[in-house]
Amino acid sequence: MKNDVNRNILIAVDESDNSGRAVQYVADILGGVKGFKVTALHVIREPEEDFFPAETEKEKWYQDYRRKAELMLGEYRRILIDSGFDSEDVSTRLTVRYCPSMAECILSERDTLEYGTLVVGRKGLSRKEEFLFGSISGKIVRTARNCTVWVVE
Repeated sequence: MKNDVNRNILIAVDESDNSGRAVQYVADILGGVKGFKVTALHVIREPEEDFFPAETEKEKWYQDYRRKAELMLGEYRRILIDSGFDSEDVSTRLTVRYCPSMAECILSERDTLEYGTLVVGRKGLSRKEEFLFGSISGKIVRTARNCTVWVVE
């Protein structure tokens, strides 16, 4: 079982160019190599309770966001399949979570789904921005346990 987990790859994605490069990197490195399973994960950060003035606005926001995220995930899935992955070995996951830290949410998903490798794109923040806002990839590298982390720039 341990070998299967090590061949499961989770790519944390958003709509950024860096996420696209992370997906393309996995496609270029492992596309056509048998035995790997890949999941593109997008976490929708649940807004604070009082963010929307009305429940209908919140629902519309979720529907619009989900539709956009599903299109993005579909495109990433297509890239992976076109690179040589079997379609049954490529999946997508869209989840809505309360995230005090996006890195923590991604790592929690990784733990729940038992992936041996986690791939993230690096945002390219300046030192000041990283100090003020934090870096998702940096926090993942510092806190991830029992997995390999690929940070794609």
